[in-house]
Amino acid sequence: MAQLVRELMTSDPETLPVDATVQQAAQRMRDRGIGDVLVIEDGRLCGIATDRDIVVRALAEREDLSGTRLGEVCSEQIVTASPNEDADNAIARMREHAIRRIAVVDEGRPVGVLSIGDAAVERDPRSALGDISAARANA
Repeated sequence: MAQLVRELMTSDPETLPVDATVQQAAQRMRDRGIGDVLVIEDGRLCGIATDRDIVVRALAEREDLSGTRLGEVCSEQIVTASPNEDADNAIARMREHAIRRIAVVDEGRPVGVLSIGDAAVERDPRSALGDISAARANA
């Protein structure tokens, strides 16, 4: 029987409003030991900001990040999945778009994140990626 995205995803995704600062996002990522926050506007998903986005689109481009908002640096081309979707389909989309995580939405509202690490832990826990993804965060 096929697994559903809801069975693999990390529930309760970290979200921040589009006008939150990059520093707030970085602090949330640090505090929760995660690499992304979902960016919302009026409760609906409008972007995803990763630790890499912060480095490449914010830190590398600006001297002063104090006024930089998530909406300025987040990825707006979002690939999403439904919680009731076959996980294989969502993973194939991640491969197709060369992304490491996919936002899980229900009626436009974020309900989770599916990462390649989540999939590896569940499907191939003895692989290097599965082992690393299951380990406790070191930050």
